Amino acid sequence: MKFLDQVKIYLRSGKGGNGSCSFRREKFIEFGGPDGGNGGRGADIVIEAVENLNTLIDYRYQQHFRAENGRNGAGRNRTGADGKTLVLKVPVGTQILDDDKETLIVDMVEPGQRFVIAHGGDGGFGNLHFKTSTNQAPTKTIPGWDGQEMWVWMRLKLIADAGLVGLPNAGKSTFLAAVTRAKPKIADYPFTTLAPQLGVVYVHDQEFVLADLPGLIENAHEGAGLGHRFLGHVERCEVILHLIDGTSEEVVEAYTTIRNELDQYGYGLSEKMEVVGLNKCDALTEEEIAEKLTALKKACGHNKIFATSGATGQNVQPILAELLTHINNSRRRRERAAVEEKPYHPLG
Repeated sequence: MKFLDQVKIYLRSGKGGNGSCSFRREKFIEFGGPDGGNGGRGADIVIEAVENLNTLIDYRYQQHFRAENGRNGAGRNRTGADGKTLVLKVPVGTQILDDDKETLIVDMVEPGQRFVIAHGGDGGFGNLHFKTSTNQAPTKTIPGWDGQEMWVWMRLKLIADAGLVGLPNAGKSTFLAAVTRAKPKIADYPFTTLAPQLGVVYVHDQEFVLADLPGLIENAHEGAGLGHRFLGHVERCEVILHLIDGTSEEVVEAYTTIRNELDQYGYGLSEKMEVVGLNKCDALTEEEIAEKLTALKKACGHNKIFATSGATGQNVQPILAELLTHINNSRRRRERAAVEEKPYHPLG
């Protein structure tokens, strides 16, 4: 299934049904009076977050969605039927943005979360609604109200606990395949990963979701390579795993290039916890590993940098344990913050 994380769609909720102008006319009934019913309400358009989706590909081939209109009222005080609600299902983590692509309307972060994105128009009033003691035979009716129409952007930001970043060919896909059951494309040329890949990691009887993002290059924030579009998926991660190709001659430059792109992207990525791994150490000697680890420690300021290899499994478990520690700490901080923000109520 093709991965699609951004799409623009058109929405129009249902128009309300018109009110009816009608009078009761039956044999042997002298005073019938008005009996025009009200129109039905137009249908709403609802966005619902579901767990079994991880792409917006369903909206690639249909971009226009129109909800049902309400039915018109009828004689004998019959109210028109309401339109049937149109439900659009999206993956958890989808953001709905206004047409300007900047104004956030809603962030769908919980399974089962529902949001009415476009309200249907109310039904109009029939002439029975306007009957009074002084106006026994009104002919006035009101048409149904129009629904809402808009263009919106859907942008998916995958829900992952940890994100893999690094230059192309840093061994991210190999690492993901080694620690999860995901089967990303692995090859000896750059940009083998063209879309984010997810995998579930099991460590110490716990699990977390690891996302492998397409490789960044210098000036990705200006659109170079695949650009920085997929960095949006890292925004929700608790920790970043930064893999560096140990066979590269300039490991420090590789590290600073990615850090610069994270800084240029913004949205708090440069402030996230980071775990650094010198990858492909199975192809290096002990002296080369020690030399490159020393250079990296000076460049990034981390005392702990893992010499690892996704191909052989070297130091993979310690890295996963370190990631899990940061993830658990971050979760506990969020839980404490949520408790502190909860208003006090004497009855609990």
